[in-house]
Amino acid sequence: MTDRTFTPDEANKALGEVRPAAEELVRLRERMRELEAAQGRLVISIGGNGGGHAAGGLDAARAELLGVAQAAAACLERLAGLGVLVKDLDLGLLDFPAVRSGVPVLLCWHVGEDAVDSWHSYEEGFAGRKPIDWGEQE
Repeated sequence: MTDRTFTPDEANKALGEVRPAAEELVRLRERMRELEAAQGRLVISIGGNGGGHAAGGLDAARAELLGVAQAAAACLERLAGLGVLVKDLDLGLLDFPAVRSGVPVLLCWHVGEDAVDSWHSYEEGFAGRKPIDWGEQE
């Protein structure tokens, strides 16, 4: 959890740093899913024929998966360091803690959106997104 809060303007300005890390995280998660699927296929192949070549492929897939997982962890650390909460690794769904009329809320953004223009309460989550309807002074 972070102690930092953002105004809508600050959240949008932070996208210059946040967006590249979030986009990279989504790419890395996609590669992780591909490698996990490849490992599953290789395990089946090894079990089916005792596998010489497949065993080498499995080792390579495991090694790459470890490297990709470490890169994803670095993206998560970078985002946490910026004060952003990562809610969904696959979608690149992020929340920026904020305050609306004295109440803690979350400004919501995900990879593919142009700007941070939605918010929701801590209880509502993504399904409760609403357009930002307050100014910088709140």
